[in-house]
Amino acid sequence: MKLSIIIPVYNEVRTLDQILARVDEVNVGMEKELVLVDDGSKDGTRDLFPALKEKYPSITVILHEVNKGKGAALRTGLTQATGDILLIQDADLEYDPRDYHILLQPILEGRADVVYGSRFAGGGAHRVLYFWHMIGNRIITLASNMFTNLNFTDVEVCYKVFRREVIHSFQLKEDRFGFEIEVTAKIAKGDWRIFEVPISYYGRPYSEGKKITWKDGVRAMWCIVKYRFKD
Repeated sequence: MKLSIIIPVYNEVRTLDQILARVDEVNVGMEKELVLVDDGSKDGTRDLFPALKEKYPSITVILHEVNKGKGAALRTGLTQATGDILLIQDADLEYDPRDYHILLQPILEGRADVVYGSRFAGGGAHRVLYFWHMIGNRIITLASNMFTNLNFTDVEVCYKVFRREVIHSFQLKEDRFGFEIEVTAKIAKGDWRIFEVPISYYGRPYSEGKKITWKDGVRAMWCIVKYRFKD
């Protein structure tokens, strides 16, 4: 069995080597493939790739010549991944790869087809940051649940894990952070076994490179309605 870890990258010159080291040191009991999609970085991130490919031979690097958005980068990475299980990992240091065991367990035990992490379901350490981000996330999650009839606590979470056949059963279209809502809506329409597990979270402020804004929240709400009625 093989695990593909898809990492969208945009202007992460300060954190990329660190997150790859953390991913590399986690033993998941199977072959690991790292698929990095650089989405038009302009801060020197691309200069790191030759050395990183030598340091971590399991890396595949795909370059977008212009910035298209996280959703577009994930579409590219998910298409190119060859693993039996596909896991999404951000390139910053907000999410801890030591949580892979928790995320993979329901799938490896044959109980789940899809697993989401949750920053709000207890579990590991959490950095204290923005109150209104938390409120916005919970409103979006509640609205998504109302339209999908699921009971997630955190649809906007980065950590999402899929059996290969799940992610290849539908077509994804969203280019930016609307990906999170779109993929949740499309999974909800299938007969898939979905689990949610608690994870740790080390959120970063905008001064450290956080990219999501209120505009992405507005887009998320639109996507909740859009993908309820449209494939």
